[in-house]
Amino acid sequence: MRRLTQPYIALIHASEQGLAIEPQPYLKLAQELRVSETYVMTQFQNMLDHGLIRRIAAVPNHYALGYVANGMCVWNIADDKLDTVGTWLATQAGISHCYRRPRRLPEWPYNLFAMLHGKDHDTVRAQALHISTQIRQDFPGILHDHDILFSTAILKKTGLRLRRP
Repeated sequence: MRRLTQPYIALIHASEQGLAIEPQPYLKLAQELRVSETYVMTQFQNMLDHGLIRRIAAVPNHYALGYVANGMCVWNIADDKLDTVGTWLATQAGISHCYRRPRRLPEWPYNLFAMLHGKDHDTVRAQALHISTQIRQDFPGILHDHDILFSTAILKKTGLRLRRP
């Protein structure tokens, strides 16, 4: 396992609030750190290659875009097909994140989670029904149940934050 080196830590601290929205965001970050743009890009690539970070991505504010209905769709999928269905589900339009979670029987039978966003609850319900129908058609006999948990509050979302000395 790779360790976070001091250069990686400096880069993470400098980028914690996000990259600048401009044509050369890595250059701006490089200038702040007093290093080259190539250095910044190489360090990010090294962290990606070694699994220290998973991705660098734009995170749109879906509320500002009118997507105010957010539903965590949960499915009870046969364990032996969970990876197959999860991989398929992660490629579907409208899914912003998808992951496996342990069941907590008998109260909680669901093991596959995916976040759906829509302009209203009915849109999210229709998306979930469409996906569940596809699962039943493409993977017969493995979907046992599903539900949707709608967000009721907006919580502050942040990326990686390292404790400063």
